[in-house]
Amino acid sequence: MSVARLFCLFLLFLCSRAPAQTYQPTDAAARREGFGQRGRLTGNSPLAGLEFTNIGPSIMSGRVADVAVDPRDPHHFYVGYASGGLWETTDNGSTYTPLFDKEAVMTVGDLDVHWESGTIYVGTGEVNSSRSSYAGDGMYRSDDGGQSWQHIGLDETHHIGRTIVDQDNPDVVWVAALGHLYGPNPERGIYRTTDGGASWTKTLFVNDSTGAVDLIRDPRNPDELFAATWQRERKAWDFVESGPGSAIYHSADAGQTWSLLSDTDSGFPTGQGVGRIGLGLSYDSTGQRHVYASLDNYFFRESEPDDGEALTKNRVREMPVQDLLRLEVYLLEDFLRSNGYPRELDAKTVRQRMEDGELSPLQLVEYLGDANSDLFDTPVKGFELYLSQDDGKSWRRTHDDYLDGVYYSYGYYFGQIAVHPEDPQTIYAMGVPIIKSTDGGKNWSGANGDNVHADHHYLWINPEKPDHLINGNDGGINISYNGGQSWLKSNVPPLGQFYAVAVDNHPDGYRVYGGLQDNGSWRGPHDYEASNGWQQDGDYPYDALMGGDGMQVAVDPRDNETVYAGFQFGNYFRINQQEGERTFITPKHALGERPYRWNWQSPILISPHQPDIFYMGSNFLHRSFNRGDDFQKISPDLTAGGRSGDVAYGTLTTIAESPLRFGLLYTGSDDGRVHRSTDGGGNWERLDESLPQNLWVSRIAPSHAMENVVYLSLNGYRDDNFASYVYRSTDRGDTWERIGRNLPPEPVNVIKEDPANPALLYVGTDHGLYFSLDTGGTFVGVTDLPAVAVHDVAVQEQAKDLIVGTHGRSLYRTDVGLLQSLAGQSDPSLTIASLDPQRYSSRYGSASWNRSDTRPEVTFQVFSPAASAGATLTIKSDDDVVWTRKAVSLEEGINTLSYDLSFDAEQAEAMEQRLNESRKADEKPAVVEAAENGDFYLRPGKYLVVIEANGTATEAPLEVK
Repeated sequence: MSVARLFCLFLLFLCSRAPAQTYQPTDAAARREGFGQRGRLTGNSPLAGLEFTNIGPSIMSGRVADVAVDPRDPHHFYVGYASGGLWETTDNGSTYTPLFDKEAVMTVGDLDVHWESGTIYVGTGEVNSSRSSYAGDGMYRSDDGGQSWQHIGLDETHHIGRTIVDQDNPDVVWVAALGHLYGPNPERGIYRTTDGGASWTKTLFVNDSTGAVDLIRDPRNPDELFAATWQRERKAWDFVESGPGSAIYHSADAGQTWSLLSDTDSGFPTGQGVGRIGLGLSYDSTGQRHVYASLDNYFFRESEPDDGEALTKNRVREMPVQDLLRLEVYLLEDFLRSNGYPRELDAKTVRQRMEDGELSPLQLVEYLGDANSDLFDTPVKGFELYLSQDDGKSWRRTHDDYLDGVYYSYGYYFGQIAVHPEDPQTIYAMGVPIIKSTDGGKNWSGANGDNVHADHHYLWINPEKPDHLINGNDGGINISYNGGQSWLKSNVPPLGQFYAVAVDNHPDGYRVYGGLQDNGSWRGPHDYEASNGWQQDGDYPYDALMGGDGMQVAVDPRDNETVYAGFQFGNYFRINQQEGERTFITPKHALGERPYRWNWQSPILISPHQPDIFYMGSNFLHRSFNRGDDFQKISPDLTAGGRSGDVAYGTLTTIAESPLRFGLLYTGSDDGRVHRSTDGGGNWERLDESLPQNLWVSRIAPSHAMENVVYLSLNGYRDDNFASYVYRSTDRGDTWERIGRNLPPEPVNVIKEDPANPALLYVGTDHGLYFSLDTGGTFVGVTDLPAVAVHDVAVQEQAKDLIVGTHGRSLYRTDVGLLQSLAGQSDPSLTIASLDPQRYSSRYGSASWNRSDTRPEVTFQVFSPAASAGATLTIKSDDDVVWTRKAVSLEEGINTLSYDLSFDAEQAEAMEQRLNESRKADEKPAVVEAAENGDFYLRPGKYLVVIEANGTATEAPLEVK
């Protein structure tokens, strides 16, 4: 073929691809204005009175970014979570108090405390560069122990690796700013303030793609600081984990000027393969300073010696067909079995297909390719530790061999070390798992005793008692008193990082399900409230379905026991814990085909029309008619075709089937493609040409009420684009109308229509939950939730409960029954929600030393079109006997009221007479007496709850059984 012909084909290929659309990063000013807009949507919201109950779970917690321990009292410490905010404990982790729930962001990168004055500094934006690492908006300061906060700048830094406050002067602070994750920016490096954050000076800057990731200060020579810089940039399809900007610097004048330590003559690696660096410092008994630097070394390993005849993937990849066919059969068979090929692919079959020209050695190896294997098979050097004993002028590696199984090839997620300040021989390195050296880094062993999580990010060593450790990891806080031989969990707050949530219809009370970042998939009761009470009987209400990074969950509605759950990159199972069943169901490409591309959060779906029909999305849509036992590929590639990089890309992110019509299917991809099939996958049409291009399609949601209506959300976070993109179509996606124009600039993760009322919509963003009562015309916020990322929502139709899956605060539940009755009304009147039946107990109002408060409480919702300070709540019978009347105050909008089932003492005789009216002759007469607390409580019967306000009234029945 001629060069001209090749060139023409290349141009044709380029023209066939959608032109890349670029977006201007959302700047700090727009994000701050968005914070104000969020405040207006919540502060003036008619849903301000809507109450949410956190239903856990808490046992697995969420990713910890940093811990600050009081040097005067190690029982007192602060914990900064990657997406769960800032918490304080004063009792060694027995209880925690949240301190950072209503700020512009909830992601913590690092924190430090001036202990004498109680001044707290928080640097926002998690420094780990993972898929769910949220951008911060700079620095915050609190002068009252976290009760109130002042934003003090560095808005554009996005991710902060270290914050250090001078213990002699609370106004002097150093900050290591890593910078934007998804693009270059100049606001990164080392910053210093001497006026408490009123002004900042950038004293170290390398380039627009290199920020500062770590910073340490010498406690004996406080003018000396060491800094680590890291060159990295993430895209949706690629992550540049290293570069020549990664280096170590030193300052001898309190951070005003810096000198490079890790030059080409220092002994520390330099160049393109230098990844994340962590720093530690210690002094030995002679006064010698030891400076340690860990490195995520992205240079490839030297070729390992040939191990004889054994076949490796690299050998097969480059082997000519003739050479492979000359191999002994047992060698090929060993290769196939050791690499997990399907049993039907034996050596004889593979040889025959190669002889027939149907298969090449390269295709044989490519069959194994997926995101997990690509991640683990990358032959980088990984974690290394270096030591300098001459103030950083020269460095040597502390160990001879590779330290396998610490970073693998994702050191971007790890990078911190901890060194005992007075014993340079004791070193801990955080990775997967945590490892420990007691000889200065020459030899290592695990410190992974019972109860500790696998992924580690922070460690504090008690300088007075070095076996006392506080560890922050993906599972929260763990505490050890024996140097890591065993650990205690300190997971009191519910801080789970949910990606997805689902509900069932179990007759004994519905259960909730969800997948969590690095904590698997779980199932639990909908009415659980996070507490430590389960430790009394040892039965935690939530059960783990499986491990890994938990993803989407689907439940078969016929038995409420068959569950589809899995972990990252499309690895899904059909599980029935009751029957002990666990079947791997992910469809596999055929030998000779390119591997399917599976997203980190690959979408799944049980057909709403027939639960045996199950869908999975790779870059194709797959359908099974027998619960995943067999799949058929029912689409072409529904993405733009993938891009070169080391992150799975060109994948489906959301799939949906209309609940009103079988075979009306929709898909969305991470590269912005939206498709529809009206005939069950026989034909497909592209729907995104009129939409912003190349954005992540976070959700497609067909209407429950109108076949032609479908909702769509796009997410631009991976382009540093924080705008909220929400759309509605009334013609199955042929055209789209942008809705939610009053939403603040917050990336959108989910949009769903309420199944009972199509005018009621739910939107979850990276900073909260929003409701629309007018089909998306306007949205309002809620006040009873922290400003945490909402990744998913689910409505339990029978209970009329909304379950909110947050990425940092586990699950919340609220009753949306009243909203379902109000949405779509132009001028709703005073309305009371239905009340659940109550069950009378003779223990109401009793008290003893070992019994909690036994006063009953009925909570219910009331909508009021206007505020009323003089409203009344009346409890009466059908015959208008009034048992009690209480004054209540109503705000405009939704109000949550509570009633303790008590009635007036002067009505006790009337209640007694009523109970005895139907008494049989041989029955003892009923006696109505006050409870131990002096109150009288409603006896079994039927009552009415009446609310009167502004001249109108509304009522609802209340039954006490």
